Amino acid sequence: MITTSLIPSTIMDSRLTQFAALSQKDKAPAYLSLVSEIIARQDQSSIAPDLHALVETVVQDVGIVVGRQVLSELVRNLGTGSISDHNLRKRVVEETLATLQPRIVSYEEQVNSLRFQLADLLETEEEWSEAARVLMGISSRSLPDEEKFRVNIRIVRLLLEDEDSVQAETYYNRAASLSNSTSDRETQLQFKLCQARISDYARKFLEAAMRYHELSWLAEIDEEERKEMLSAAVTCAVLAPAGPNRSRVLASLYRDERSADLPTYNILSKMFLDHILRPAEIRTFEARLRPHQLAKIAISSNDQLASTIDDDDSAGPSTSTRRGPSTVLDRAVMEHNLLASSKIYNNITFRGLGALLDLAPGAAETMARKMIEQGRLKGSIDQVDKLIWFDAGGEEDDAQGKAGGLGDVEQTNEDTGAPFTKRWDMQIRMTAANVETIVQHLAEKGLIQQVAATA
Repeated sequence: MITTSLIPSTIMDSRLTQFAALSQKDKAPAYLSLVSEIIARQDQSSIAPDLHALVETVVQDVGIVVGRQVLSELVRNLGTGSISDHNLRKRVVEETLATLQPRIVSYEEQVNSLRFQLADLLETEEEWSEAARVLMGISSRSLPDEEKFRVNIRIVRLLLEDEDSVQAETYYNRAASLSNSTSDRETQLQFKLCQARISDYARKFLEAAMRYHELSWLAEIDEEERKEMLSAAVTCAVLAPAGPNRSRVLASLYRDERSADLPTYNILSKMFLDHILRPAEIRTFEARLRPHQLAKIAISSNDQLASTIDDDDSAGPSTSTRRGPSTVLDRAVMEHNLLASSKIYNNITFRGLGALLDLAPGAAETMARKMIEQGRLKGSIDQVDKLIWFDAGGEEDDAQGKAGGLGDVEQTNEDTGAPFTKRWDMQIRMTAANVETIVQHLAEKGLIQQVAATA
């Protein structure tokens, strides 16, 4: 940091005294030439204190008309990089801003320009929150709506760099009310990216996944950034609550050919295909998550009470004592494994589901109950026999089959009179139809060789 005193040189004092005696019409040219002279000096040690003295004199002893001309010239020189040294330029901007801020009513335009410059300098130093705070101090009274929109978007972007999502959301809401004020494509793209990131930080993972995926298709965005957005879309889709809506998003991502090159493709494919996730796969995925995606979640008192109801009946050496998921990822994986188990079993005991999810039997029943209540799982609970019955078919099967499967297969429901065999018959019919479709594709490409039958 530069430590030169703010006391101006003796020569500077004498020149300012001379200028004070000039007539009003001669003051403007004199002060303007002095600004250029100070900035052009080879010895930079006296630039900051002399400019500070000049600014204070102009603000206190010169009229507003001349003062605005002189300060506008100074701001222009600072903005065009006339002072090349980063620390010196930052110091001059900060000192000038401190002098003008109490008189912002008279010098609003100059103060706003200095704040933009200081924010640029802080952003270069990666002082994201400090840069955002500087922009927050900009007086928006004289700014057009389009400029207000840009400033708010920039503040959101800077705050999110330091993961201050709470304050970022406040400024995002301000920007949203002005989103129709501009037709500039770049600004609109920045706004859409802020939308996706705000949803991500607010744990609205399903919404964030859809927004990220939409952005990953836009040609105006750099290819590497589009790949990052696609990866973010997969991550958010994995963390989203299990259910038909997530299945549709997973199907869309799984069908995207670019997803195969992502490091998270393995967990994406397993989730789409309703495979149960193993601890090793979860740990690999967890290493890629950002801090807010690993946030701890609290278990409500009602859920804690419900999870202890069956403890006496189900106590055993292999029974888990966990009362619920501890993180966002933990919850997403447990809900997915519960949904995947509904594709494998017709029914399962509370204790069996608890062993599968690494939860206490009561906690496993609570999770299943909440998913059924929210329409994310088709089934019913028999609390007398401590069983969870899963319903065959439903919206989720349609979501995955139509969005990412081999296509619609014409099916006719046959009433066998045996409800417990309907699902088994349907699975056999679907498997046979899919095998036949695969064989047809292979035959069309000449990959199957006909073998003559021998007597």
